Amino acid sequence: MRALTRELFRLGSRSATEAARARPLLHASQQLRLFSEGRLASTQLSSDEEMIRGAAESFATEILAPKVQEMDRDAKMSPEILKALFENGLMGIEVPEDLGGVGLGFTAACLAIEELARVDPAVAAMVDIHNTLNVTAFSRYATPELRDQYLARMATDTVSSFCLSEPGSGSDAFALSTRAVKDGNDWIINGSKCWISSSLEAGVFIVFATVDPRMGHRGITAFVMDRDTPGLSIGKKEDKLGIRASSTCEVILEGCRVPSSAVLGEVGKGYKIAIELLNEGRIGIGAQMVGLARGAFDYALQYMVSRKQFGQPVADFQGMQFQYARAAMEIEAARVLVYNAARLKESGEPFVNEACFAKLKASEVAQSVSSQCIDWLGGVGFTKEFLAEKYYRDAKIGTIYEGTSNIQLQTIAKSIRQQFPDE
Repeated sequence: MRALTRELFRLGSRSATEAARARPLLHASQQLRLFSEGRLASTQLSSDEEMIRGAAESFATEILAPKVQEMDRDAKMSPEILKALFENGLMGIEVPEDLGGVGLGFTAACLAIEELARVDPAVAAMVDIHNTLNVTAFSRYATPELRDQYLARMATDTVSSFCLSEPGSGSDAFALSTRAVKDGNDWIINGSKCWISSSLEAGVFIVFATVDPRMGHRGITAFVMDRDTPGLSIGKKEDKLGIRASSTCEVILEGCRVPSSAVLGEVGKGYKIAIELLNEGRIGIGAQMVGLARGAFDYALQYMVSRKQFGQPVADFQGMQFQYARAAMEIEAARVLVYNAARLKESGEPFVNEACFAKLKASEVAQSVSSQCIDWLGGVGFTKEFLAEKYYRDAKIGTIYEGTSNIQLQTIAKSIRQQFPDE
């Protein structure tokens, strides 16, 4: 592959101008970075990963599936489902066993998220944010005391929320107005957060606030707050198009006093923490969207096999076969991107571009496949009696949260552009 790519570079440069031929297409240290150097990780699963995937699949099919339409209709997470998630280890996949978790890795978490999303993307969203953002935040950045205290709770009975977005900061996520002011050994926090997932159920919140607006992103700091912190309240609950069982609310902070020991990481390092977590979280979103696409696809195919027109199953018409064959290919392509990004992240390799590839591709595939599935079901696909329309509604969020599609493209383009410097 390396030799072939060098030859392609050589052939591609023959028609360049004399000035361009006088310098390399890339600096020597950058050559071929996009095309080789082990950027494709192994997607073979270990026995433990197969185990967690199988457990999540069984949970989704046997425990979750009967509750899906009820939770969607009521826009409320079932307490029984929430309890069962903890009892089955799905809220502590990466938490060490001695703290009550399963003790597996990031790829295992993504596999579980995918299987849950196949049946209900709303539940998968809660599990995703809890595992890939918040558990990781405590594992990596908290003091040993804070880490052990909260991870033990988060693995066994306490939902968590990641509080970054504000009314005035969307894609510009770090234009924060929430303030943290030092008062002796404490911090007093005032502000409000919006679009906060799982906030209705959460018992612990990771809150990002600025200690000094003049410092820009260098003033942003992450704080840990419990649900019973005086001054913390839950505001308006959004009435959403999709993933309705996953609560999305405003979180109001009025004079919330927390000790200095509640700082996650270091003062002024919250920007770095959030960026690193969101980069990883995009892979989890990709896993959600792959699972959603699989669920919609399987649901529609089962119908098409049983539904007969002109004396044969709808699935046997060539025009339909071409459509679902292409959809299957797109789902598999998205899945490989997600697994590759997860493996790269887990092995300590650079993965930001691959995370963007995975999130972008998977969210677009989820939207297109879920839309096609309604078409394949015909009139019944347009009714709430059938689940096709729910998959379609749930898919829309994939291109919006944890970085819109344009943000993913911008990140990818920036990385590519850096490898082709100006003269």
